[in-house]
Amino acid sequence: MSMSTATDSVDDPTRGLAQEFDADDNDDIEEAINGMDASGSAKKKKKKKKPKKKKVEQSDPPRIPLSKIYTDGIYPEGEVQPYKDDNVWRTTSEEKRYIERTIDQDPEETYQSIRKGAEVHRLVRQHARKHIRPGKSLKEIAEDIEDGVRALVEENGLEAGIAFPTGLNLNDCAAHYSPKASDTTVISQGDVLKVDFGVHVKGRILDSAFTMNFEPTYDKLLEAVKAATDAGIREAGIDARLGEIAGVIQETMESYEVEVNGKVYPVKTIENLSGHSIKPYQIHGDKSILLVNNDDPRKMEEGEYYAVETFGSTGRGRIIEGGDCSHFAKKVDAPKVPLRLTTAKSLLNTINKNFGTLTFTQRYLDRIGESRYILALNHLVSQGIVEEYPPLFDQPGSMTAQFEHTILLRPTAKEVVSRGDDY
Repeated sequence: MSMSTATDSVDDPTRGLAQEFDADDNDDIEEAINGMDASGSAKKKKKKKKPKKKKVEQSDPPRIPLSKIYTDGIYPEGEVQPYKDDNVWRTTSEEKRYIERTIDQDPEETYQSIRKGAEVHRLVRQHARKHIRPGKSLKEIAEDIEDGVRALVEENGLEAGIAFPTGLNLNDCAAHYSPKASDTTVISQGDVLKVDFGVHVKGRILDSAFTMNFEPTYDKLLEAVKAATDAGIREAGIDARLGEIAGVIQETMESYEVEVNGKVYPVKTIENLSGHSIKPYQIHGDKSILLVNNDDPRKMEEGEYYAVETFGSTGRGRIIEGGDCSHFAKKVDAPKVPLRLTTAKSLLNTINKNFGTLTFTQRYLDRIGESRYILALNHLVSQGIVEEYPPLFDQPGSMTAQFEHTILLRPTAKEVVSRGDDY
């Protein structure tokens, strides 16, 4: 089919076209006419806009993997605080900024792994805080939190998952209690509940905790502990001395008091608990931030990251171990000793494969199909291969509270990775 000549369309720009098409080609004629302007010239085709990708919304309860939402692998930054005093220069140092960019752009490095864990923590705790109420069982709360973490982080053995058992510590119990499968404990209106859970991505652990109460009697206790944790974070930084940070924590905490039934109780810092540095696959590193003034001269260093956590109490301010143990971890420096029990050898293989040196609980062993493991677990403990972490209690009748954040000591600034709108 030849094109019409220019002379065919002098009087009527469509005449030549009409002559060239058969009667059956009416649709094509109309399309050609519509494609011309008044002078008979072809109109420029408008480019069709590509439809925008629909943003994936998180479900409630949160169960959509974060990789489906943050498809570029870049996760939200936490709260950034400048360093104090002698370290202010780091903010504008080109050398330090270059080092930081290099780390930030490497997916195998610390930042994105911890930030992913932090976003998981924020979303899961946001849901948990809405649904933890009197009448809920500890087991139900723990499983809801752990299901959320597993789904969002896409649990995959030692690549990603839960960093340690969900701590649900009531009243005088300050730490290290996680419900067993048979636990029937239900929250009451007057309870003070510490919720402590962690997420790991490639062994990089995000550790954060908060406290909830359901009537106002112990509001001041929670306020004191939160203020002490925030004070510890403000004091933390490269070259900050661990002993001096502890002194500020204690001073802040013990400036509060709580009135209960007409009696005033000073808020005491729990002296034998501490914050701590974190290492890959190791929740407690080799540095501790005690909560009472001391002369520890060691300093925080660039590149380290810490769990800054504080505990306050209306009791004696000192905890002791008690109750059935629910937290276990293979020791980082576990001895290589011959195991006489075949079941212990098998259980150790399971621990190495699924947890490495991460902390676990009996419910996690149940979940992966282990059974009749108590004797084997006790044997691993007695041989010094696995460490027990029993629940920690202040005196009966007292109330304890905890707040905790993970901080990164970046080359240019301090990042409170786990900070959220709630605490």
